Amino acid sequence: EVYFKNLSKQKQKEVMEKNGNNHKLRVCVATCNRADYSKLAPIMFGIKAEPQFFELDVVVLGSHLIDDYGNTYRMIEQDDFDIHTRLHTIVRGEDEAAMVESVGLALVKLPDVLNRLKPDIMIVHGDRFDALALATSAALMNIRILHIEGGEVSGTIDDSIRHAITKLAHYHVCCTRSAEQHLIAMCEDHDRILLAGCPSYDKLLSAKNKDYMSIIHMWLGEDVKTRDYIVALQHPVTTDIKHSIKMFELTLDALISFNKRTLVLFPNVDAGSKEMVRVMRKKGIEHHPNFRAVKHVPFDQFIQLVAHAGCMIGNSSCGVREVGAFGTPVINLGTRQTGRETGENVLHVRDADTQDKILHALQLQFGKQYPCSKIYGDGNAVPRILKFLKSIDLKEPLQKKFCFPPVKDNISQDIDHILETQSALAVDLGGTNLRVAIVSMKGEIVKKYTQLNPKTYEDRLELILKMCVEAASEAVNVNCRILGVGISTGGRVNPREGIVLHSTKLIQEWSSVDLKTPISDTLHLPVWVDNDGNCAALAERKFGHGKGIENFVTLITGTGIGGGIVHQHELIHGSSFCAAELGHIVVSLDGPECLCGSQGCIEAYASGIALQREAKKLHDEDLLLVEGMSMKKEEVVSAAHLIQAAKLGNTKADGILRTAGTALGLGVVNILHTMNPSLVILSGVLASHYVNAVKDVINRQALSSVKTVDVVVSNLADPALLGAASLVLDYTTRRIY
Repeated sequence: EVYFKNLSKQKQKEVMEKNGNNHKLRVCVATCNRADYSKLAPIMFGIKAEPQFFELDVVVLGSHLIDDYGNTYRMIEQDDFDIHTRLHTIVRGEDEAAMVESVGLALVKLPDVLNRLKPDIMIVHGDRFDALALATSAALMNIRILHIEGGEVSGTIDDSIRHAITKLAHYHVCCTRSAEQHLIAMCEDHDRILLAGCPSYDKLLSAKNKDYMSIIHMWLGEDVKTRDYIVALQHPVTTDIKHSIKMFELTLDALISFNKRTLVLFPNVDAGSKEMVRVMRKKGIEHHPNFRAVKHVPFDQFIQLVAHAGCMIGNSSCGVREVGAFGTPVINLGTRQTGRETGENVLHVRDADTQDKILHALQLQFGKQYPCSKIYGDGNAVPRILKFLKSIDLKEPLQKKFCFPPVKDNISQDIDHILETQSALAVDLGGTNLRVAIVSMKGEIVKKYTQLNPKTYEDRLELILKMCVEAASEAVNVNCRILGVGISTGGRVNPREGIVLHSTKLIQEWSSVDLKTPISDTLHLPVWVDNDGNCAALAERKFGHGKGIENFVTLITGTGIGGGIVHQHELIHGSSFCAAELGHIVVSLDGPECLCGSQGCIEAYASGIALQREAKKLHDEDLLLVEGMSMKKEEVVSAAHLIQAAKLGNTKADGILRTAGTALGLGVVNILHTMNPSLVILSGVLASHYVNAVKDVINRQALSSVKTVDVVVSNLADPALLGAASLVLDYTTRRIY
């Protein structure tokens, strides 16, 4: 998106003039197997839909043309694409030598095809050995290459092939922010990198609404229900074939013991696949009543099968990428996908060396439903890619230029990338204190720094930068890899730009402040900023009572009253970033004046400031202190004194707390009638004092349909810091077993 914001209309006009207004971009799309076609097909449909701009040539090679792998070229024909050339390039044998020979055979056959087609650009996907042959041929024949899904990290030889293609490619379409950063780190030109998302997500995110029961019955049997079957897809690991075959054998044993209907797809054409098929036949999988073994499932139908499965198991990239869009539980076996970004639906079994370990993983994952993950796309990849293609200037020099960075120390590098110590830098800007912490993926606060919050903007920003640099340096010593910086602050925040729009009165000189840019520039890390109430809700969603809950509300009861709303697993910000200002719900037309200037807000009754105000009134009238209480002469009256007095039998103090609790309860009732959440979480120092009063008001005042809502007190020790950390960690969530 940044690329296209910077690409002016004038630039596009110049490109059209240079290329010739009547020149159509001749695009060659080469597809090698069922997996890469699922990513390339949406792009091909988009190109075909705009014949005024593009000419499409389709080249089919690899396992598409092999009967043992389903003759999957037929699905390309069924999609009404004209196949210009079919190249038989696979040398059978399914071992390491056969893979090398297949690359060689493709290199022999491709030059003649490319000479005839003379494409302006070739689109190559992914990390398969066939794709390496395509990229090598095109590069040596001076044909521009657009590489899809470069910059990602995984296991096996695929990593090396993917990065080799990156170095041959002239243009790059990547799926995640991390992949984009990897490409930049590999010295690729930032202007030739497009962060588009995964093209297959354009289909995935609308797939679940379609009819699916007939598809499930067709592939698994008429008696199968949704969420009550397993999809298994496991490929050989070419760098450790013997171990991967043994792991596949253990997987099948575990699936047989688990005794659920299972759809098993045959492995790909990599070295070791023939031995894996022998294992399937040795165990009688093709004739077992609980198993359906198939060579190929059309992608549209495969989407429906994994979307409604009780679990997916194996080591396919589909499991850690596409399946996250549906929240389907996934068990990722072995090292083939090591390093992939995954959603929290993925349970990794890195060393699957026993049947019991895999069986236990099935017991943990089967039938669960996780939040849908959009790590790899938002459903709009194809329009971005087509716009990117139109912007290519064929008059520009073909020779690639690499952008080598200056060599300098970077505080976020040079440590072991160990998953258990991946961490976030969390910043909490409170009215009194400024806190910075290193927070691990598991929500553990590894180290915390606290300073008084300066009164001026310049001093405050200087202190934030100083504390963040100190914490990032210390992270190396405690073996933590900092993934990014999350900032929780009071006031109204634009989280997209990282700007504090308006501050609360508790933080002075804190309006129209860009926090994201100076911190990101100093630390060379991504930065996220949000309102403290929203951060509290994020903390609950990741680490607290809100984990796995689709709709819930968090209310912070502290110096002020704030909160956050999570609806359908997503945080609500509102059209002007003013959603969830729950403290300013009006519960009385003639109530006490609030700091916002209105009257009768919840905050005017139930905040710490409001309780302190009432405590001072009682103290001034000598009605606060009761037997068992004492105050020093210079001691400032606070809400804590009011609470203590109420506990010791002061009826007036108790009445004030009851009124505050009732006001908060009425606000919660309004929230229930508006948002209808299934859970209300009270957070902050006053939460335990209000929870019973809130429940009483709900029982008296709420509609019967919402009275069953759960109202709980947060069990998080530091929701502000954990919420700030969640801003970072939600993008890189992994689970290890």
